[in-house]
Amino acid sequence: MIFKRVTQAILLIGGVALSTAAWATDNWQVKTSPHSVADTVARLTAAIEGAGAKVAAVIDHATAAASADLDLAPTTVVIFGNPKLGTPLMQENRRIGMDLPLRILVWQDGDTTMVGYVEPEVIANRYGIGDDNKSILAMEGALGKLTDAAIAE
Repeated sequence: MIFKRVTQAILLIGGVALSTAAWATDNWQVKTSPHSVADTVARLTAAIEGAGAKVAAVIDHATAAASADLDLAPTTVVIFGNPKLGTPLMQENRRIGMDLPLRILVWQDGDTTMVGYVEPEVIANRYGIGDDNKSILAMEGALGKLTDAAIAE
């Protein structure tokens, strides 16, 4: 029993170390926000709707954790999309629907609010879609502008 728990702890610590190191190498774009998580999410959803896209869901992981009597620093996923961009990609390869609509993660890291997303070209490459696809290029530009709006002072 003790061996099993020690092994689990080592695996957990190793997984945390790997996931932390992965931020630098897994094609995520990560930005720092001067606002709280809640304010950043509000600014982000307003920017998304202002750009004509549709917010499909806002998932508050910290609230979900609290409902299970667990603690989690503020962590929210905003899921959104625009069928004019996503549909042509799904017409090319329907499986990309597993990664669409797009997602932006907003989380608290110590005293800092972070905003991050996987680059659309990485998503496209998973499904054999060229990273020069016009929908992918438009998504890249939109994610940059939307997250910049969310973190603007």
